[in-house]
Amino acid sequence: MPRAHGAPRRHLIFLCGVVPVLVTAVLGVFRPTLLARLDDSVYDILLRSTRTKGPGQNVAIVDVDDRSLSTIGQWPWRRDVVGRLITLLRNAGASVIALDIMFAESDRYGQPGDPGDAGGRSNGDMAAAPDAALAGALREGRVILGYGLTFEAAPRAQSACVLHPIGIAIVQPPDETRYEPLFHATGAVCNLPMLAEAAATSGFLNAAPDSDGILRRVPLLAELDGRVYPGLALAAVAAATGARDIALRIANVNASSLTIDDRTVPVDGKSNLLLRYRGKKRTFPYFSAADVLTNQVPVGALRGKIVLVGTTALGTREVVATPLDTLFTGVEVQATVADNLLEQDFVHRSALGTSLESLVVLLLGIAMAVLVAGIGIASGLIGAAASVAALWWGTEWLLSTRGMFISPLFPTIGVLAALAVMTLAKFTVERGRADRATREKTSAQRLMVQALLSLTEVRDAETGRHSRRTQQYARLLAEQLATQPDFRAYLTRERIDLLSSLAPLHDIGKVGVSDRVLNKPGALTPEELTEMRTHPTLGREVILRAEARVGVRDDATLEMAKDIVYTHHERWDGTGYPQGLRGTAIPVAGRVMAVVDVYDAAHARALYAKSLSHDATVELIVRGKGTHFDPSVVDAFLSVAALFKSASDEAIADAQ
Repeated sequence: MPRAHGAPRRHLIFLCGVVPVLVTAVLGVFRPTLLARLDDSVYDILLRSTRTKGPGQNVAIVDVDDRSLSTIGQWPWRRDVVGRLITLLRNAGASVIALDIMFAESDRYGQPGDPGDAGGRSNGDMAAAPDAALAGALREGRVILGYGLTFEAAPRAQSACVLHPIGIAIVQPPDETRYEPLFHATGAVCNLPMLAEAAATSGFLNAAPDSDGILRRVPLLAELDGRVYPGLALAAVAAATGARDIALRIANVNASSLTIDDRTVPVDGKSNLLLRYRGKKRTFPYFSAADVLTNQVPVGALRGKIVLVGTTALGTREVVATPLDTLFTGVEVQATVADNLLEQDFVHRSALGTSLESLVVLLLGIAMAVLVAGIGIASGLIGAAASVAALWWGTEWLLSTRGMFISPLFPTIGVLAALAVMTLAKFTVERGRADRATREKTSAQRLMVQALLSLTEVRDAETGRHSRRTQQYARLLAEQLATQPDFRAYLTRERIDLLSSLAPLHDIGKVGVSDRVLNKPGALTPEELTEMRTHPTLGREVILRAEARVGVRDDATLEMAKDIVYTHHERWDGTGYPQGLRGTAIPVAGRVMAVVDVYDAAHARALYAKSLSHDATVELIVRGKGTHFDPSVVDAFLSVAALFKSASDEAIADAQ
């Protein structure tokens, strides 16, 4: 029979675990903004915890730093100085020189009023001279210019830009679905046409951080006016490797792959590359532009390298926050992209993307639901801890060794949500069972009390009625007594209910008293009084025999029943019976019943003597304060004496 009841409970608990798992799996697919940001934070944590591989030997940075400005002069420098820097880098053996710098306006040193103007030249000659010198350096080859794309909703009028598109094949999936794998720019902030035409190629510098301000990905390709353009680092790598065949193969809305000859680069659905940072700032080899211009760079230090030229001097640098550092310069971002492409060392999500993570949510979550429903919460906690730990270790291992990022966030949420809901469901079910058991126990107690009262009434109807009346009195007195500090902790709501329900049992021992004594009108003889005084002991023996036969021990209900039955005739001064207990040695239940018993016996019973009025009964109890009764109990009685009278009058009226 228990198994029949247990199966539905297990099924209910299992379903309670499955529901949050399914909800989490759906959230994993649609990714609300809040959870997407949390997922990015998880990615950052894992990226920081993995082993960081240092950069390769093929990328270096020439830095227009503070020392360069103090040596050469304030930035921007004359264009002929920049041209000389490029020539020196080329002579040093740089395979490609990529400029993380834009030249959108004519050289300011060529304008009228320039201190370097010795006179005798026209404005046009003055403006063209520095720019022409830079253009001449660019024509020597192996230089990549940088420019910026704009993405304004309403494109502004653009001057003619000379940009260098990339020859690329875009391969869509074989089905009829067509994806937009590129960001669509609306314009560009470009270099002077003279310089752009002189350069062999160019690439955009755009690298926007995510909504939380952290730069995690960089676009490698973008579209403008129907043509595809490369980012600066991609253009530099393509030039350095002599790439011939470049193609973008689209897997789905979340994943694509860029092939550069025999190199395969995993990108997301918008051709973004997840950056595998090599460490904190200044991880790559840096060379001061001042050292290049003064020929202080060691021979061979730049030979065969892609050299990125950028500015980090205070007031000129552009910095971004990354998962590893908060002050990462833009030129080092481009260096990281180039290094990732050259080393073919990438971070990427699975082509299955969110579907794979949702599948993991379902597998782990349902396994957890089966474990908790079948075995229990303790096993579920152990299983949850083990599975979550294994999940995070596994995702960190994949990221560190394979460069694949599978987020543990949603599987973790699924497992913990399933465990929490199932724990709540199991608690609710167990609480329901406990409540039912309590109700059944209460019903059994009431049945026991009623059965014993019925037995008492068979022997003596008046004793039975007396016992029933004490039930309401006991509740009234106990509730009032509970307001006193000395009794508040003991007389809880549960104990008051129990005391009230058990009060009628106080005289059950009278079933063992002979009829001639029990029903005798008038005063009892000393011998008869002795026999009558055995009823507390007889009543206690009835309960003890019942405990022994049933095998019950330390039951709170029976313990209070024994206190009521055995001690309601004890007196505060120690002259009571059957034990002669004194003061607080008498249980609280016995002290309450002593007042209740005397009130009803004196006011409502007339077997041994004429009943007293309510006021006379109250006076009788007051006279017993400190001798017969606990003074605190008498004080509480006086506060509710009027309620006693109402209850007594109502009970007597009902009996008639």
